[in-house]
Amino acid sequence: MEFRGLKAQYQNLKTQIDDAISKVCSEAAFISGTEVEELEKQLATYVGVKHCVTCGNGTDALVLALMAWGIGLGDAVFVPDFTFFASGEAPAFLGAVPVFVDVEKDTFNMSVNALEEAVIYTINNTNLKPKVIIAVDLFGQPADYPKIRKIADKYNLLVLEDAAQGFGGAIGNKKACSFGDISTTSFFPAKPLGCYGDGGAVFTDNDSWAGIIRSLCVHGKGSSKYDNVRIGMNSRLDTVQAAVLRVKFKAFTGYELENVNNIAKRYTVLLGGTDQVITPGVNSGYYSSWAQYTVVCKNSGHREKIKSALKKNGIPSMVYYVKGLHGQDAFRGIKSGHGCFENTVYLAQRVLSLPMHPYIEEEDINKISCIVNNALVLKGEKYEQLLV
Repeated sequence: MEFRGLKAQYQNLKTQIDDAISKVCSEAAFISGTEVEELEKQLATYVGVKHCVTCGNGTDALVLALMAWGIGLGDAVFVPDFTFFASGEAPAFLGAVPVFVDVEKDTFNMSVNALEEAVIYTINNTNLKPKVIIAVDLFGQPADYPKIRKIADKYNLLVLEDAAQGFGGAIGNKKACSFGDISTTSFFPAKPLGCYGDGGAVFTDNDSWAGIIRSLCVHGKGSSKYDNVRIGMNSRLDTVQAAVLRVKFKAFTGYELENVNNIAKRYTVLLGGTDQVITPGVNSGYYSSWAQYTVVCKNSGHREKIKSALKKNGIPSMVYYVKGLHGQDAFRGIKSGHGCFENTVYLAQRVLSLPMHPYIEEEDINKISCIVNNALVLKGEKYEQLLV
């Protein structure tokens, strides 16, 4: 059984993907081919913003956004503590200080109350200059942007939406990658919309920032790539990846998003009454792209038993994440906040992500749910024995 269904997806889209890759190879415009420009137009239109600038990966996308704003030494950037390393790595890479913020237990996203506490603490107790909030759309659900925006306006902060896992999500009619002053996403293969390598994109309505980011992507180019007006990087989405993404985007918007939401509902029905786990919640009016279906084990000591029972039945599961950013060795020397991460610690001890992708069969969902519900009494038995 697949965890993210990349093989199943390829088999469903094989003819279109093979043809798209073959076309790029025939034309031999491997960098900055027409597919890249067309993809950027499609994505900008879908999200509802003026500019989409593709780049090499989701981490570069974050760095490019921060570089466009001139973020660096002495600046404070507020980051959820329970997220992938890159969200904190990007500001640290530029010399800024990531200030970690606790999250909500039910949505896994940044706690608005904890955010304001961290901002006030930073203003009153450090020499750092508060500049940016990086809000992460963890596991597919957008963060609480209406409230985050109020805090940003109150303290004159910029909002950077990290939608690496959230592309396709929405709040009402407004789509993920449109909530930040600048927003970013990742096209890593396992993401909701993934390519066949690394890839990323930056979204904004600001003409000036978009122009700077395009320049930064190609070594700080000016009028041409041999006219360099600033220090940049080499971060471009290649044409093969753009061609693959254009094929996948049709399936993504056509039926994959609907499929994963139906699958999530099925999981929640089957697991919602169990004594073992708490199912993930989606806020009213919100729409998730379900990058992961992550349950919270009610007893931290039961996670390994559930994981083991699934493994014995050939079912993969993953733990995202085993520790908060404040516990990463790379950030050991950072003393930036008041250091209360109660919910992050709670979640890190209990979360477990189950197989989730648009092509998973209902029979497999039933099997996974049955094993989770009975994991503590299986004692090594296989799933088939539960059906006797």
